[in-house]
Amino acid sequence: MSAPAARPLRVVVADDQASVREGLVLMLDLLPDIDVVGSAANGQQTLEQVAAHRPDAVLLDLHMPVLDGTETTRRLTAEHPEAAVVVLTTYADDTSVLDTLRAGARAYLTKDADRLHIARTLHSAAAGLSVLDPKVQATLLAAASGAQAQSPQPSQPSQPSQSPQPSQSPQSTAADAAGSAGRPLPDGLTRREAEILTLMARGMTNTEIAAALFLSGNTVKTHINRVFTKTCSRDRVAAARYARDHGLD
Repeated sequence: MSAPAARPLRVVVADDQASVREGLVLMLDLLPDIDVVGSAANGQQTLEQVAAHRPDAVLLDLHMPVLDGTETTRRLTAEHPEAAVVVLTTYADDTSVLDTLRAGARAYLTKDADRLHIARTLHSAAAGLSVLDPKVQATLLAAASGAQAQSPQPSQPSQPSQSPQPSQSPQSTAADAAGSAGRPLPDGLTRREAEILTLMARGMTNTEIAAALFLSGNTVKTHINRVFTKTCSRDRVAAARYARDHGLD
C-alpha cells in the first residue's frame, strides 16, 4: 500500500502590482505541491487573507500600500506565527533586508528568482528554515564588512587565541547543534525552534537571541513558548536540560 501523498503547501501571495500578483498566483498554482489559497494587494488585505485561510506560508512584496512589507511581517509574526513569511522584492539593500528579517521574515528573495527557487524557499521556510537569496547574502556581507572597516581598531593586536572564529558564531553553532545537515529533530521541533533552544541552553537572553538570528523580540518569545510546549519544559532551566539530553546544546 503506497503512502498517502503529502498535503500541498498552502500559500497567500501579496503584491500591490496586479500583473505581478496574478502572475505569481498562476505560476505557483501550476505546481502540484503548492496551493495558493488567497492573494492580496496591500498589507492590510494580507493580514485579512492570512486570518481567513491560515496558510503555511506568505509570499510578500516589501513595498506595499496601507501597511508596508516590514510592518505586515511584524504583524503576521505576532498574530500568525505559524505562517512563514517569505519576502519577494526588487529591493536588496541592507536596511530593507535587516529590517524585514528582524520583523520575523524567514526568507528573503529578489524578484529574479525562478519558480522552482521560490517554491523550494516557501517549503523550506514553512519547515522552519531561513533562506536568503545569494544577492541578499552578498549585501549583508558587504554591510558587515563596511561596518567592521569603520570600527575603531585596537591599539594592540589581539591575540589569535582570543579571536572568535567565524565557525563559532551563535548562528552557525546553533545551526550545527540543531542538525542543519538534516538530522531529525525530536518532538516535532522545527529547525528554527531547535536553533533557539540551543541558544537558550547556552544562556543567551531573548534580546541576544533576537539579535543573533535577526528576529523580533515577539517572534523569539513565540518560538520559546512553542519550545516549552513541545519539550514539556516548565522553564528555561528545564529546556536547557532537554537540550543537553538531546544533543542540542
